[in-house]
Amino acid sequence: MSAWKHELDVLIGARHGGQTEHLLGLLRKLDTRYPNVAEINYQLAWTMETGGTLAEALPAYEKAVALGLSPNEHANALIGLANTLRGLGQFERAAEVLRSGLRQFPDNREFDVFLALTLHDLGQHAEALQRVLTALVDTTEDPGLTAYQRAIRHAARALKMPA
Repeated sequence: MSAWKHELDVLIGARHGGQTEHLLGLLRKLDTRYPNVAEINYQLAWTMETGGTLAEALPAYEKAVALGLSPNEHANALIGLANTLRGLGQFERAAEVLRSGLRQFPDNREFDVFLALTLHDLGQHAEALQRVLTALVDTTEDPGLTAYQRAIRHAARALKMPA
């Protein structure tokens, strides 16, 4: 195991244990020592995003994605990147990232939901609602919703999209 990997695992373990006060500083130091490690940049970006420093999180997410992550981390980083872009008011770019994520990870339904939020931000309410309803009926096991699955799908398809 690489030295950076062990250190990163310890930091992430501390975060899960609720010890987050000094985490950002420690992640920054780790990134300084190992500047081109995608996983470090991803964790740094996630920590910044959840801490509300979106403008700082953006380049860290972009770098993590560019350097290459495992499929699961890559999907999560795309969600984080899009959320950060939304938070910065860059809705069109957020939608592009989410559509790219949908192409890369078609079975990850969270992309549909986050894209729906972004489409709502863009004023594309019908498509947003359509995506959420479709994701809901595709993934629910609720007996009441499954009983009306066909009707919900029909209603979703019938939503009026702007011309």
